[in-house]
Amino acid sequence: MTAILGIETSCDETAAAVVRDGREVIAHVVASQHDLHAKYRGVVPEIASRAHLERIGPVIEEALHNAGLGFDQIDAVAVGNRPGLIGSLIVGVSAAKAIAWAAGKPLIGVDHVQAHLHAASLYFATSGVGGSGVGRPPEPPPPPQFPALGLVVSGGHTALYRVDAPSQIHRLGATIDDAVGEAYDKAAVILQLPYPGGPHLDRLAAQGDPTAHRFPRSLLEPGSLDFSFSGLKTALLYAVRGHPQGRGDHARFEHSAAELTDRQRADLAASFQAAAVDMLILKIERALDLLFAGATPARSLIIGGGVSANSLLRARAVELGLRRRIDVHLPAMAFCLDNAAMIAGLAHESFLLQRFDDLHLPAVATTAF
Repeated sequence: MTAILGIETSCDETAAAVVRDGREVIAHVVASQHDLHAKYRGVVPEIASRAHLERIGPVIEEALHNAGLGFDQIDAVAVGNRPGLIGSLIVGVSAAKAIAWAAGKPLIGVDHVQAHLHAASLYFATSGVGGSGVGRPPEPPPPPQFPALGLVVSGGHTALYRVDAPSQIHRLGATIDDAVGEAYDKAAVILQLPYPGGPHLDRLAAQGDPTAHRFPRSLLEPGSLDFSFSGLKTALLYAVRGHPQGRGDHARFEHSAAELTDRQRADLAASFQAAAVDMLILKIERALDLLFAGATPARSLIIGGGVSANSLLRARAVELGLRRRIDVHLPAMAFCLDNAAMIAGLAHESFLLQRFDDLHLPAVATTAF
């Protein structure tokens, strides 16, 4: 039985967790920075890294306290070392190195994107769990069967993967412009919704008519597994404000979002969300068809990342699973957003293989996948 301390600071969530045997979460602590970035309507890297510096120590201490463990009782220290904001990553990587060196424990670097695909395998322990117990299932969910099709959807990433094992993934397609989470956040700004925009747009969309506006679904060339959301975002902008008159600093729009009625705003949100999720589901179907036609048909579908919390995407994914007769694995809501449990959980695969990193482990802004 192994207990791994995980640390995550890739963007604006300072997180620490302790996970037993790769799946059982016995401590889960996340300190959000939403209040610090709200007035900027987006994450400011310098503010994020400074906040991590202030919060990293207390968050790790709280996670260990909630797990009832000391540094001498953990088996390894795992940290998300790529991808992300470089200043934020450095804080987490430095903390992990210091703990691993001082406690004499193995150090394991984990790819943040790959870890999102492991999040659906996590479950809360029946007792001794610190932090929120939101999303605690009555019993452990069955693990995904491999090979699987994986979809990571977040503010920085939208990509499809063939997943041969938890630590073996191959990218099939990715966004060529905006990530879907970024498109959601920009759509929320256009509609003048509070920050963070994605959850607010999701809730507003539930009150609207998804057929009120026919926004484009960019599928790119036939058979493509890549994504594009910039055209959808622009279509929403024009639907809200009209086409711009003039160019550059002299451009002026015909209307303002302030002129929208509550009903109009909800219909726009619902229509935007319907188009965004349609594109995700259509590309999932394409990828499943490709894998089924080849030598490695997918036995399950795994979805991870912040946008996996979206209500319409979750519902459509479950419907797809029933229709295609394939198991669908979605993270508990507590593990959709950036968290350290997914880091510690995936690190267990490396621990079993004795694949450790030394104190030269770098913080890297880009992903290897």
